[in-house]
Amino acid sequence: MAKLEIEGGRRLEGVIPISGAKNSALAIIMASALAHGESVLENVPQDTDVAISCQILEELGAKTFWDKDGRLHIQTDNIRGYQAPYELVRKMRASFYIAGVLLARLGKAEVPLPGGCSLGSRPVDFHMKGFGSMGAEISIEYGCMKAEAAKLTGCKYYVNRASVGTTVNLMLAASLAEGTTILENAAKEPEIVDLAIYLNAMGAKIRGAGTEVIRIDGVKRLEGVEYDVIPDRIEAGTYLLAGAITGGDITVTGVVPEHLRAFLLKLRETGALVEEEENAIRVACSGRPKAVDAETAPYPGFPTDLEQPFLALMTLAEGTSVIRETIFDRFRFVDELRLMGADVKTERDTAIVRGVDKLMAAPIEATDLRAGAALVVAALAAEGISTVRGVEYLDRGYEFLEDKLASVGAKIRRCKD
Repeated sequence: MAKLEIEGGRRLEGVIPISGAKNSALAIIMASALAHGESVLENVPQDTDVAISCQILEELGAKTFWDKDGRLHIQTDNIRGYQAPYELVRKMRASFYIAGVLLARLGKAEVPLPGGCSLGSRPVDFHMKGFGSMGAEISIEYGCMKAEAAKLTGCKYYVNRASVGTTVNLMLAASLAEGTTILENAAKEPEIVDLAIYLNAMGAKIRGAGTEVIRIDGVKRLEGVEYDVIPDRIEAGTYLLAGAITGGDITVTGVVPEHLRAFLLKLRETGALVEEEENAIRVACSGRPKAVDAETAPYPGFPTDLEQPFLALMTLAEGTSVIRETIFDRFRFVDELRLMGADVKTERDTAIVRGVDKLMAAPIEATDLRAGAALVVAALAAEGISTVRGVEYLDRGYEFLEDKLASVGAKIRRCKD
C-alpha cells in the first residue's frame, strides 16, 4: 500500500502532456479480442485498469505485450475460454465488456458481475437485456452472468439512461451479429466515437456514433489493425483544476478542446483565463475563483468524472455554489474535504459549497478514482503537508501522476503506508 504526501500552497506553472484516454483504451483493448491477427495500440496509458484488462484477455488465451516504443500489442487468435476470471473482473467495472466480446466471438460467456469504484448502485441489467434482445439466453448464478446464443441477431434496443457501458457492450456484440442492430438513446461520449472508429478500421460497419442513434451492420470477420487512442479529457480537466486552485498557469497538451467544451465553460465562469489551441488548453488564474453552479449530464454536458475535482475548486471560491450530481453517487468524499476545513453540505444529489478563505492540510483518504483526484487537487492548495491514502484508486486512471505534477512545481511524493 502507498500514500501521497503533498505540501500545498505552491503555485503550479508549466506544461503537462496528456496520456491516452483510459475509458477509451479499456473498450478498445476488449474490442481487439474480436479480431483475427494482431492489433497494435498507441497512446494507451499504463495504468492498473489497462493492466487488468490485458490480464483478463491473457487468462482467456490471448497474448499481450508492450514494445520498446510504448505500444501495446494484442494477439487474440487463440482465445478459447469463455469463463472470465472472477478475481480480475471484480476489480473494475469496464471488465464486463468482455461479455459482449465472448458472446460475439464464441457464442457463450460466463462473466462475474463487475466491481470497481464504489459509486452507488450501478447494475448491468441494461447490458443483459440488450444481449437478450439479440437472442442470447441469460441467467445469473452465484454472482455470475451466464449467456449463450447459437448466433446473435440484430435488434432495435433503447439504451436506458444513455449508458456508456451498455452502448459499448452492445456495439461489441453487434459487430459480429447477423443483421442490423440499432441502438436508440445511445451514449455520445468521445470514447464511444473512438471505439466506433477503431471497430470500423477493423472492418465493422458502424454509423451514427456520437449521435443518439447508432446503427451496426454485423459482419463475418474483423482484422487486427494499428490504432492511436484519443487523449484523456478527464486527466486534462483534472490538471487544469490543479492549476486553477493554486492560482497557477497550466497548459495541457495533446488534447482535443472540443471534448471539454461544457467543462471549460464552467471554468471560465470562475474567472479563470482559458485559452484554446488546436491541441492544447491553457488555464491561468489569479485571486480566488468565483462560485459557480454546476450540474452533471451525459456528454456533451458537464462530465460526472470531473464533478468531484471541480467541487474541490469550489471549496475555495468566493460565494456559494450548488453542485448537482445526476449520474452517480459521488459525494461520499466530502467528509475528507471537511477535515481540511471545507464547508460542504449534501442532500441526496446536491452539494452546497460555501467557499472558505483557506484549506488546511489533513490526513485524507480516497474513496474512489475521481474522489482521489479531487483530494489531490485540494491538497495542492491546502496549507501544510497532507497525506492522501487510497493511492491504488488513483493508479487506476492517472499515468505518472506524481511526475506530471512535480514537473509543474508541485511538492509531492509517493511513500509506503
